[in-house]
Amino acid sequence: MKNQNIKKSIHKLLKFAGITVNGNNPYDIQIKNDRLYRRVIHEPALGLGEAYMDGWWECRALDQFMAKVMCANLAELLRKEWQIKWDLLKSKLFNQQSSRRAFMVGKTHYDIGNELYQGMLDKHMQYTCGYWKDAATLDQAQAAKLELVCRKLKLAPGMKVLELGCGFGGFAHYAATNYGVDVTGYTVSKEQAKFGKELCRGLPVDIRLADYRTATGEYDRVISIGLMEHVGYKNYGTYMKLANRLLRDDGMAFVHTIGSNTSCSACNPWTAKYIFPNGMLPSIAQLGKAMENQFVMEDWHNFGEDYDKTLMAWHENFKQVWPKLKDRYSDRFYRMWEFYLLSSAGGFRSRTMQLWQIVMTKQGTPAPCCRVM
Repeated sequence: MKNQNIKKSIHKLLKFAGITVNGNNPYDIQIKNDRLYRRVIHEPALGLGEAYMDGWWECRALDQFMAKVMCANLAELLRKEWQIKWDLLKSKLFNQQSSRRAFMVGKTHYDIGNELYQGMLDKHMQYTCGYWKDAATLDQAQAAKLELVCRKLKLAPGMKVLELGCGFGGFAHYAATNYGVDVTGYTVSKEQAKFGKELCRGLPVDIRLADYRTATGEYDRVISIGLMEHVGYKNYGTYMKLANRLLRDDGMAFVHTIGSNTSCSACNPWTAKYIFPNGMLPSIAQLGKAMENQFVMEDWHNFGEDYDKTLMAWHENFKQVWPKLKDRYSDRFYRMWEFYLLSSAGGFRSRTMQLWQIVMTKQGTPAPCCRVM
């Protein structure tokens, strides 16, 4: 395909999405290097992201641009057939989220510097969606999210809680301090484990540097807040069976996860390469299938629009703290992180992605009252 034809084709697609190349609107793309066209044709998601990192294009409102692109489903229109087949073939042949590969995301993403996360996140160090229903600030939204989780789970003093994927220990600290529960948390990030242990010093909290699949014991509650995005479609059933096995018969299981409107078996290539190795968003169908014969779904709450607000707040914090961080990171890292945060915000704004909280119980147990939105 000739370069001029590629250029015309992409201009036409962008116009379909309401975007004008080199236009005056904040969401219009400003192209600095015409090699972008062929790069995006060959590798839509990876090419677009890498080209932004390389400074080949700009946009004053990247979040708005990405929301328009996703609403128009331009990536699917551009994707080459061979690339789809290769991504799917890899996912079919290999378990991209196997135990052997579990620590990759910790090293690549979560261990890049606690100073970055402390500057970007809230005081509870929550690296998942806040709950903005009655909140005006990020701190308020994240405190509301933690309280919402605890209330849905009906936590009471003396309960034993297992948190699979405990992050920086923020939930464990909040639940142990405010509800008097004992928390055992698992993380594959050395830096998160180090931070969480210090944060929870003196509390009945045990944070372990280990894959979630190694968890043992018996608990009143088994939860994950932001782990399911790393589990992978080959392992959703494994996760549910593990949670069922570790949960007391009268206990409750809980999942807080980003979700996809469609079932997929391949990772987004840009996100997998630069942000979350082996990351994958589950669908309702995939999670529902994994729950079969394991759990009764008691409540399924979607507040994906709140992740847009959360990501925009993170981006603002990131910009504010960058002068203190720039000596540790490159300008290309800045553009990578900006693309990650703002393109993700666009994904939630376009409703391509959702945020779910799911409460589950074992079969045969009385139904709890967990609807506290």
